[in-house]
Amino acid sequence: MDGTVQTGTSRRKFLATTGAVGALGLAGCGGGSTGGTDTVTVASLNPISGAYSSLGPSQRSGAELAVEQINDNDDYDFEIDLVLGDTETEAGTASDEAQRVVQQEGAEFVFGAISSSVALGLNDFANSAEFVYFPGGAAVPITGNSCNQWVFRCETNTAQIAEAISAYTVNELGSNVWFHSADYAYGESVYDRVKERMEAANDNFTEAGTSTSELGSSNFGSYISQISNSDADAVILGMTGGDLVNFTNQAANQGLTDDVAVVGPTMTFQSIRAGTGQNSVGTFGGVRYVPSLDLGDNQQFVDAYEDSEDAVPDSFARVGYDSIRLMAKGMDEAGSTDPEDVRDALKGGTFTTALGDITLREGDHQATNPTWMGELVEGDGDMPDVELLSKVEGEDTLPPASELGCNMS
Repeated sequence: MDGTVQTGTSRRKFLATTGAVGALGLAGCGGGSTGGTDTVTVASLNPISGAYSSLGPSQRSGAELAVEQINDNDDYDFEIDLVLGDTETEAGTASDEAQRVVQQEGAEFVFGAISSSVALGLNDFANSAEFVYFPGGAAVPITGNSCNQWVFRCETNTAQIAEAISAYTVNELGSNVWFHSADYAYGESVYDRVKERMEAANDNFTEAGTSTSELGSSNFGSYISQISNSDADAVILGMTGGDLVNFTNQAANQGLTDDVAVVGPTMTFQSIRAGTGQNSVGTFGGVRYVPSLDLGDNQQFVDAYEDSEDAVPDSFARVGYDSIRLMAKGMDEAGSTDPEDVRDALKGGTFTTALGDITLREGDHQATNPTWMGELVEGDGDMPDVELLSKVEGEDTLPPASELGCNMS
């Protein structure tokens, strides 16, 4: 790294020197200097193939737009060199890619993953190798009982979405609720948090039944029949991507959406609406982001994304965009591109994002994002629109970090 950047002696550098990190290895300082401007290497690891391949490209596009804006902004005295990797929605591949970008490319800041199981593995690597990691997964444990000082999340987690959808569902749609989840960390997190919040919101809440399916399943007919034959008023779907698209389409074809309120924490995602079309009209979902929000600097983000991609941004693009920008804002605040300095500048800091001013809480490094309950309604074309029904302010979406299992060491 260029000598003008102030760095301290950290455990990360000590381990790199002594070899104590073992097979993970470390590249030391990933930055350089070009014409007097410091360069810092940042990696974006996204699911370009695998189960979440429909979601990864927009996440990457958001990150790339952020890098373009940062490098064109004279307010920053550094430039970002973005290196890319494909997690393939698979924990082993993601680990290999993370080791590659850290060891071979010199990355000391990493963003990415959508699968929470993948993100949890990268959490552990970030803690061992001591680089700043912004995950794209939503399961509570990422900044809950698997939190560590190197992980910061501007993605909205399932606890925050649970606040938006739980009370509305049991008080407005029906108190007898079935839970169907994909069998991995995110699905488990949805079940745990939504059930807990429903119990607190309505004494009449009852669990009509539960079912789980493997991640990447394609046939949900038997589960849909189970739910149809129950006395459930509503079903909560702890799944996303192709799983949620297939389930919703099959549920509509089997008549479930006519009889039961179908609620998915990610039902309002642009990719889900595109994949389900009219089949999702009348369903409900948690809202992490929609392009029409008049918050923070969202409208300049939307305009820039449309100019760059000829498309409106979705929630995954927003997460990619804001994650990279928060890294840069941390570097600017610290006056350093050293990960340890940036980590210290980010924790507890308040920053402007496309969701307004958020704080990366000191206790767990989770962003205090607002959330909404939304209903999918007829749109101008084949894809439904989202009607926002209720909002939970950012400071009200999260319990204390200790209640979510985070004990920062």
